[in-house]
Amino acid sequence: MAIHHAPQEANQDFSFDALPLDEAKKMLRQMLLIRRFEEATIKGYQQRKISGFLHTYIGQEALGVGILAHKEPGDSVVTSYRCHGLGLAIGMNVNACMAELYGKVTGCVRGKGGSMHYFDKELGMLGGHGIVGGQDPIGVGSAFEMKYNNKKNVSFTHFGDGSVPQGTFHESMNLASLWNLPVVFVCEDNQYAMGTNKERILSNVDVAKIGEAYNMKGYTLDGMNLAEVYIRMKEIVAEVRETSKPVIIHGLTYRFRGHSVSDAALYRTKDEEKEWKDRDPITELNNWMIAKGHMSEQEVADLDKELKTEVKAAIKFAEDSPLPPLEDLATHTYFDDVGAKNGN
Repeated sequence: MAIHHAPQEANQDFSFDALPLDEAKKMLRQMLLIRRFEEATIKGYQQRKISGFLHTYIGQEALGVGILAHKEPGDSVVTSYRCHGLGLAIGMNVNACMAELYGKVTGCVRGKGGSMHYFDKELGMLGGHGIVGGQDPIGVGSAFEMKYNNKKNVSFTHFGDGSVPQGTFHESMNLASLWNLPVVFVCEDNQYAMGTNKERILSNVDVAKIGEAYNMKGYTLDGMNLAEVYIRMKEIVAEVRETSKPVIIHGLTYRFRGHSVSDAALYRTKDEEKEWKDRDPITELNNWMIAKGHMSEQEVADLDKELKTEVKAAIKFAEDSPLPPLEDLATHTYFDDVGAKNGN
């Protein structure tokens, strides 16, 4: 898969050598945590400890982690139902994330949201959303609040390639540009809308160019190259933060698993899967760390072991946590002014 950069970007260094070492190590930890967390959720689903839907972020870690490395306090994040990875990338509590999948009251949404609806007010995580494209107007609304209150913040609004044909996407793009709102629209293009290849649903698969229709800058990123994502997004986010003008990011990535855990992904060829998996961003960063002497093989293995232990502890926390009480069945469904005053 070839990624074509604009002429002014052709000479930029998108190798791991161009990354600050401390940032590279931090992002390796984040990506590996997401991978091990997601692998554990698949096992929990197969054991019927997790029910409902389960959409994992395996394979897409570099895109989410590289972009959200530039999130600052006061910024917001909103995304679709594939929300575990982004939640962990911005520092959501691992125990609360796992407990939510187990439907426990200690979960990040008190066990009522499940896989598709992570939320964390303090971190600005405005939710995973099950309605395709339904999150886009929420991201624009968050950006409007930022501009209205003269904040130098940014709304990271993530969606999949399957959201692009939705009316909410185009209405959100139009309004964000019309009002000059600080939105970073991020199309996480993993090549498939459920089981349908993007070529069959998009008349223009170059999503970054759609920004031209809304007087908005567009950028295409190799979402499997952590260094490119991190380096380019540093400049892009800084510009949005300063100018309060939206941009659209087209991140080319690939989910290594099916649409959900129950999807065997038989619509993809083995050769296609191998081409993308050979570029596993975690493997590539691990190999670079070792080759450059920044980490030894033992240190990489120890980090992996540490994160597996953290995930196992989260599973135990989830299993030991209580279910939501029956009397809470109808609470938090609609805004409750009395509950809000009591801090609920």
